[in-house]
Amino acid sequence: MNLETVVIILVVGLIAGWLASFVVGGAGVVRYLVTGLLGALGSYLFSALNMRMPIGDPLLAQIVVAAIGAIVLVLLARLIQRT
Repeated sequence: MNLETVVIILVVGLIAGWLASFVVGGAGVVRYLVTGLLGALGSYLFSALNMRMPIGDPLLAQIVVAAIGAIVLVLLARLIQRT
């Protein structure tokens, strides 16, 4: 993995976390980055369910999938925290 790939992954994670924060709330660049990067694991969920995003741009599709994954992750964490 080269530097360019790492930077792209970090940028996708940051954008995805930022988008997720609009849906479920939250603040802070570090929190955006962490939830976005962990949310990128949503791509595994999508592929396991044999789902694809009908978006022509692969980078945009990855951002959307990562944001969905981040939203699910935050909601699950809040659910676990309440119990």
